[in-house]
Amino acid sequence: MKAAVYPGSFDPVTVGHIDIIKRASKIFDRVIVLVMTNTAKSTMFTEAERVDFIQKAVSCPNVEAEAYDGLLADYCREKGVYITVRGLRQTIDFEYEYQIAQVNRYLEPEIETVLLYAADGHGFISSSVAREMITRGGNLRNIVPDGIIEYIEKINNGGKNNG
Repeated sequence: MKAAVYPGSFDPVTVGHIDIIKRASKIFDRVIVLVMTNTAKSTMFTEAERVDFIQKAVSCPNVEAEAYDGLLADYCREKGVYITVRGLRQTIDFEYEYQIAQVNRYLEPEIETVLLYAADGHGFISSSVAREMITRGGNLRNIVPDGIIEYIEKINNGGKNNG
């Protein structure tokens, strides 16, 4: 069985992420969407909320979501899953993804990284754009999955994550 890990902060998950997840689920028998902590970023939503958003937005039977607070290479080693999936929106993403792939292979030589290009119309969509839209009251349609918009608005309007 070929399994892959799709790591990211997913703060929040976007339609671009969902597209990559669905496409990866057609390539691999099992896809683990791994919500990770990026120490360089502050998050709007908790790990549990981000995992919940992914679970609500993805209905593929071979996709699961979980959180991990550590190095991706360590997670891959622990789970015995050595393929990672990453999405590329623009050419500038390649340099960053290349560096991350090299670090992961340094830490765990068995790791291979598969890059999937963003679908047409998703190149501008990022979690940063989504957070700005949430903070400024922008229209989230076509930015985040329809199934989680109400949850995001409920959490954000609750004053718990205005930030």
